[in-house]
Amino acid sequence: MSTLWVVVPAHQEAGRIGDTLTALAAQRDRDFQLVVVDNASVDGTAAIARDFARRAPFPVHVLQEPEKGVGCAVDTGFRYAIGHGAGLLARTDADCLPRPGWTAAARTALDRGAQLVCGRVDARRDEHGPLGRAGFRALVRVAAFFGRIRPAHHRRHGYLTPYRMHAGNNMAVTAELYQRVGGMPRRPSPTDRLFLNRVRRHSAAIVHVRGMVVENSTRRLRAYGIVATARWYLDRGPGRHGEDPR
Repeated sequence: MSTLWVVVPAHQEAGRIGDTLTALAAQRDRDFQLVVVDNASVDGTAAIARDFARRAPFPVHVLQEPEKGVGCAVDTGFRYAIGHGAGLLARTDADCLPRPGWTAAARTALDRGAQLVCGRVDARRDEHGPLGRAGFRALVRVAAFFGRIRPAHHRRHGYLTPYRMHAGNNMAVTAELYQRVGGMPRRPSPTDRLFLNRVRRHSAAIVHVRGMVVENSTRRLRAYGIVATARWYLDRGPGRHGEDPR
């Protein structure tokens, strides 16, 4: 069985990371090592992760990444894991809740030959009722549609496979491919689209697994609104808004 490591970047997540760590401890497949990358937090994020490490059902490594940006934190965590023997890498975020079959679904897909695995995201049930979650799913579908028709994503630009949106907070990749594409862009969010397009230039072995589910916080959507959130994901910046509220 290949060695799986899970990486969780975290910035100012003292209020939410505990739930994420609990969700990881509840995985059916707990044969993995966890890396929490504290990305320049000034709250108790790192202390919560270290306390969890003392009772976790798997090894936990807590790193510091002083360079602000989710891409910096993810890249530092993935490269640390690779340097310590990881063959398979998975990522979620410190405000997300992976469902119990998440690691098992990621490992199975990678062991069967996928090189990048993308899962399904839904809104957190503790933040929304049924109507709110339905609205979130509709927004995800709209974003995925525009990603597919965006001219810059067409295969004529040298991509080996059609574009299909993936969420960085619900992905898994082989260590070999991660290094071959140059890793995650070391920059603030958004990085997911840039990384996916790097992969699309090197591999067509990209699969989506519906059973690999992460419940996603929608703090940015509630803080920015629909239009400003769309601007953010189109790499137009936060407009009048300040720091990413994730």
